[in-house]
Amino acid sequence: MPGFGLLQDSFDDGVRNPVLWSGSYGNVAETGGRARVPCTTDYSGYASATSYSLAGAQVACRVYPPAAGGAAVEALAEVLVLTSVGGTDAGFSLNAVTGLLKLISRVGYGDPAEVALTYSPTAHAWVRLWEGDGSLYWDTSPDGRTWTTRRTAASPAWVGNANLSVVLAGHRDSGTGDFSEFDSFNIVRPGSCAPLQRGLAGPGPYPRTTSTVRGV
Repeated sequence: MPGFGLLQDSFDDGVRNPVLWSGSYGNVAETGGRARVPCTTDYSGYASATSYSLAGAQVACRVYPPAAGGAAVEALAEVLVLTSVGGTDAGFSLNAVTGLLKLISRVGYGDPAEVALTYSPTAHAWVRLWEGDGSLYWDTSPDGRTWTTRRTAASPAWVGNANLSVVLAGHRDSGTGDFSEFDSFNIVRPGSCAPLQRGLAGPGPYPRTTSTVRGV
């Protein structure tokens, strides 16, 4: 079954790839070397076909959040792996209103164990969700080269399904319309290609220095 590692896009040619992003919705566009997704009261997203697996694979990209723009509750940039069951998904949800980056694995639209980080546009510029050896890992990076694991959890049974999709989404509840932008989806960054290295000092986040694309 194809893993998400087969889905790669630099967004540099100025045209949304209709094969890679066949599930897209809303007035999305490719401009300035980025995937641009409206962040309005409508729902918009760059979305792949429902034909991938997350087992042994990853989704990773650079995220540029929208401005809060007077929204009351949320102005979102999200990177989510979706299942065929509504509200069952995993990934990252960045809210420009609260200033929180949430690391989620939801069932029925909820995750009681979600991890919420105070968003840093430097430390959390890149996000990566990947699966290996029965665990899910949520990583962030300042440069797409050196990664820090912020959350781990047992892999849900659905990671091996062959009908998963990924969406790069934007939405706000109110305020002035803006854009959420994304870049370098699953594109390997120059830098260390050493094997994965995991610290052994306690249960804290694990630094990772590889930029290898998984699930090819």
